[in-house]
Amino acid sequence: MPAPQRPPPARALAAVAPTVLALGTVSLITDVSSEMVTAVLPLYLVAGLGLSPLGFGLLDGVYNGFSALVRLLGGHVADRGGGRHKTVACLGYGISALCKPLLLLAHSLTPIGLVLAADRTGKGLRTAPRDALISLSSTPESRGRAFGVHRAMDTAGALLGPLVAFWILRLTVDGYDAVFTVSFCVAAVGVLVLLLFVPGGRTAPPADDGPRPTLRGALGLLRERDLRRIALCALLLGLATVSDSFVYLLLQRRLGVPDRWFALLPLGTAAAFLLLAVPAGRLADRVGRWRIFLAGHGALLAAYALLLTSWHGSALPYAVLVLHGAFYAATDGVLMAAASDSVPEALRSSGLALVQTGQALARFACSLAFGALWTVWGDRAALTASALALAGCAAFSFTLRPKGTA
Repeated sequence: MPAPQRPPPARALAAVAPTVLALGTVSLITDVSSEMVTAVLPLYLVAGLGLSPLGFGLLDGVYNGFSALVRLLGGHVADRGGGRHKTVACLGYGISALCKPLLLLAHSLTPIGLVLAADRTGKGLRTAPRDALISLSSTPESRGRAFGVHRAMDTAGALLGPLVAFWILRLTVDGYDAVFTVSFCVAAVGVLVLLLFVPGGRTAPPADDGPRPTLRGALGLLRERDLRRIALCALLLGLATVSDSFVYLLLQRRLGVPDRWFALLPLGTAAAFLLLAVPAGRLADRVGRWRIFLAGHGALLAAYALLLTSWHGSALPYAVLVLHGAFYAATDGVLMAAASDSVPEALRSSGLALVQTGQALARFACSLAFGALWTVWGDRAALTASALALAGCAAFSFTLRPKGTA
């Protein structure tokens, strides 16, 4: 079984701002809700509704990439008027919460796609303002740690979500409906905590000669060499990052995991992410964020390699899931900490949204391509192509690293 849940070290918690801890609590609760759905969604769509890998790739791409279409808007609106970060984040969390009960009414490709698109719209609206609040409430020297603490708390929810889904599926007759209903109730609690305990996060208006929070000003950030390179590398690496759901489906096929145990596979990733997020963030602050970011993609490449071997030992799922979690620990928050260093405060949310948008669009394309390759050539050929692409993109990103990173 995966490692048990362990909260971030007390010393790390004491070193970050109260805003970070409050946002971490919101993310923990919200991730319990969202990961309940994510844990059962692949099986619900493929086994329950009979979708092909290509059809699932389309929906999975929507689920992970549609938010790219609204991230820039969310980041821009959050920066306007001195910073409406909390307001935009609340709107995003609220939309996602309302989408959970709608899954009870969707039983075919089109309505499910629309519900998932709306859910990801909410995620797209909230992500950049939330990360901007974390960045603005932290010092440059401690941003890696702050994002690490937040991601660890966020992942504690990701660890609990599949457990709750598994427990509900075991105890109820209409398991999927029960999962979607409980998920909505938990998401509503997360929105309430955000409203009551997270400060507004408004910043001082920019100086007369400083950047203005306009769409033109946000897009103009790409003229900055370091941020442009960070965004380009995130996009390229995203093109070779196979969706989590496909990783779990590949593991299930390799090992013959029964359907009733499928919802537990994300626990391995979540446990590793939880345990490694704070150490990875602190290490990034000390030795260089770009080194840790690329090392995380090395861990993902190693996970691909294990899935491509003929090894069927009992340790295979643990090794793959630990490497998968290490990838997220070394990249998710670390990327935002690195990007924050290249973005002025007045455009912090917009700048982070630029990087997130490129990455989300790339992962959307990867889901479509991987699903198509799986359908035409098989899962092994699709994963081989992704591994080769990841190795090439990682090597290129190493040579293109921003000047201010190690």
